[in-house]
Amino acid sequence: MVVSPKVFFDDCYGVYGIAAVNVFTMEQILGLFRAGQKANAPFIVQLTPVARDYAHAKMLSAMIGAASRCYPNAVYAVHLDHGNETHAFDAIDSKEYQSVMIDASHDDFETNVTRTRSVVSRAHEHNIMVEAELGVLAGVEDDVSIAEEDSSYTKPSEVARFVKETCCDSLAVAVGTSHGAYKFSGGQGIQFHILEKIQEKLNGFPIVLHGGSAVNTEEIERINRYGGQLARGAAGVSTDELVKSIKYGVCKINIATDTRLLWARVHREFFGDEPELFDPVIPGRKYMKEYERFMLNKFDLLGATGKADRIKKRMNNKLVLNK
Repeated sequence: MVVSPKVFFDDCYGVYGIAAVNVFTMEQILGLFRAGQKANAPFIVQLTPVARDYAHAKMLSAMIGAASRCYPNAVYAVHLDHGNETHAFDAIDSKEYQSVMIDASHDDFETNVTRTRSVVSRAHEHNIMVEAELGVLAGVEDDVSIAEEDSSYTKPSEVARFVKETCCDSLAVAVGTSHGAYKFSGGQGIQFHILEKIQEKLNGFPIVLHGGSAVNTEEIERINRYGGQLARGAAGVSTDELVKSIKYGVCKINIATDTRLLWARVHREFFGDEPELFDPVIPGRKYMKEYERFMLNKFDLLGATGKADRIKKRMNNKLVLNK
């Protein structure tokens, strides 16, 4: 069942978190849907412009549609992550997305408002939600690279005005996380005093946490043991901080790095242990199995396991009221 993220956020606010997972391949899509149905947990499938360029937007949409038929009890939404106006308008016109993100966070406040509002105006005509971003996250993801000195925390004093002027439906904030595997190089963690002030200004409004991967140090060590050269000291968001953030209005938690590390570890170990093999199906099956296990644990951590029934009930009640 495909559902608007608004229904997710109305149900989860302050209680549990929605995993928003970036996907690039068939294995990731199948693993995500399989885990979502097994956990009975709502989730968001995220596609970046780079993913849409790599696999083609139509191919990705077709795979998502096929996965939803393979796992008909899965409850999900499709979201464009980190798009500009061109990406957002294309996604809106395709009618295959329930939500789009316009990332104008690197612009000044007024330009960010203008660009975001233009996407909101088009999206709302089609009942599609818009996620905006205020503040700049450091790190590397896909083709986005922001140095730590160029990042900036979201200013709580600006959030209410920004939401009012743009009419966006959710807001990604910069509160200490970053993209990629080196989220807390300074060891500072999530700045909860900033997040708390943001929630005070936007009580009940859904907040989005980008850079929500945990970056398991064991995965880093196993990758390096089989020839990887990932720098030690990579750090992600601790489980305690991730769970705590939900109480401060964080509804949507973005996950990308963890599933990439998982892919690298599974394939390096497999071909390292089985150098005579070359069939992609064998490690592919192993990756899907491990991906499923990873997502089941993530749904449990975020408190989303079993919550899909609540979403279905909300949708059924809405249908009854609209009759």
